[in-house]
Amino acid sequence: MPDGRIFRWLRRHLHRVICGSCLMTLAHPVAAGFSIPGYELVYNAPAETPLQVDDLRTGEVVWREMFAGARERIDITQFYVAGQSGSRLETVLAALREAAARGVKIRVLLEDKGLCISTPETLAAFQAIPGLEMRIIPFGKLAGGIIHAKYLVVDGSTAFVGSQNFDWRALEHIQETGLRITDASVVQQIAAVFEQDWQAQPRLVTGQPVPMVAQPAPVGDLLHGNYLVASPRDWNPPGVRDTQAVLPRLLDSATQRIRVQVMEYAPLSYGPDKSRPFYPLIDNALRRAAARGVKVELMVADWNTGMPAVAWLKSLALVPNVQVKIVTIPPASGGFIPYARVVHSKIMTIDGRLGWVGTSNWSGGYFDNSRNLELVMNSEAMAARLDGLYQQLWDSPFAAPLRIGYDYPRPNPGGEKGP
Repeated sequence: MPDGRIFRWLRRHLHRVICGSCLMTLAHPVAAGFSIPGYELVYNAPAETPLQVDDLRTGEVVWREMFAGARERIDITQFYVAGQSGSRLETVLAALREAAARGVKIRVLLEDKGLCISTPETLAAFQAIPGLEMRIIPFGKLAGGIIHAKYLVVDGSTAFVGSQNFDWRALEHIQETGLRITDASVVQQIAAVFEQDWQAQPRLVTGQPVPMVAQPAPVGDLLHGNYLVASPRDWNPPGVRDTQAVLPRLLDSATQRIRVQVMEYAPLSYGPDKSRPFYPLIDNALRRAAARGVKVELMVADWNTGMPAVAWLKSLALVPNVQVKIVTIPPASGGFIPYARVVHSKIMTIDGRLGWVGTSNWSGGYFDNSRNLELVMNSEAMAARLDGLYQQLWDSPFAAPLRIGYDYPRPNPGGEKGP
C-alpha cells in the first residue's frame, strides 16, 4: 500500500472536471482536425479560458467516433474512471453501450490503486454494459508502480493515447493532449501492450510470476520516422522501445531548443522504493542541453510547487539557458472543483523537428516502474502545431515565471482542509 505521500501523488491524478449538460450523441463523424499521416492531434482545454482552439478535436468527440465505428473489439486501459450525471463522459459511455449492443467485445483494464479515486457509479456503469469484461490489475506486484497509461484500441486498427483519463473532469476544465493513431505498426504495438498487461493480470492476482521480456528492444534510429516508446522496460512487448533509453538520447540530440510541458517535474522518485529517492535521468539530460547552449523551456502545473519538488525546479531555473513557468488555471465560475482546473498535458518538442505526446509526468516512478506510453513523431508539421499549443499557454496570463525567492504555498488540488 502507498504511504501518505504516494497516496496524495495518486490522488493528484484524479483531476478532471464538470462538463455541463451536453448529452449529445454522435450521429455523424466529426471532420478530423490537424493531423499528419497516421496521427491526429487531440486537445481538451479548460472551459472559460482563451485556450480553446478551432483546428483540434476534443477527446470525447474522438472517443465517441472511434466507438461508433467499432465492429469487433474495443480495448481500454485507464488508471481510474470517474463520471458524473450530465457530463460529457456520459455520452462516451452511451457510445460504448451502443457498441456492445452491436455485438462489439469490450475489455477494460483498470489499475488496482486507482479504485480509491474511481467513482462507484462509473464502475457500475461499465460493469452493467452487456458483454463487457473488466479486470483490475495490481501492477505494483509486477513492477512496483501503477498503470498510469491512458489509451484505447479499436478493432486493432485505431488507437488513442493521451493525458486524458476516463474522468468527466478530463473532458472540460483541464488542459489535455492526446493522439488518435492509425499508423498500423504503432497500433499493433499498443495492442500488444494491452494484451501483455491483460494476460498478466490473472497471474498477479493469484501470486504467480510474470516473466520479463527476455531481450529489450534495440533503441535504433531515433531521429527518423514515428514510433512508440513505453515503460517499464522489462515488461514491454517485443519490439517496443524503452522510454528511459530513448528520452535522454532525444534530449541529447537537441541543438537549439527543447520545450517541455508536464503536470509534474522533479528528479525525485515517488514510488515505493525508498532506496532510490533520487531520479536524475531526465534532469541531467536537460542540464547537459542547457550547458551546450540549447534553450530549455519548461512549463508545469501549480500543483508542482510543493516541497521538495519546487526546490529542484528553482535549481533548474537558475541554470543559464533554462526558463521555468508555473501555470495556474483560475477556478470555474460555478465554484471550486476538486482535482481540476489544471494543465495535465505531457508534451515535448525539440528544435521544431520532433514532437512527443505521452501519458507520463517527468519524475521517478513513471518511466522506471509504471506503465506509460509515449509517441515520438519526427515531423516538422506536428512539432509546429505542438509548438503552437505550447506558445499559446506560455504567453497566456496563466503562465508565470517561477519565482526563485518566493515560498510557494502547499498545493491543495483537492481543497482539503489543512492541519
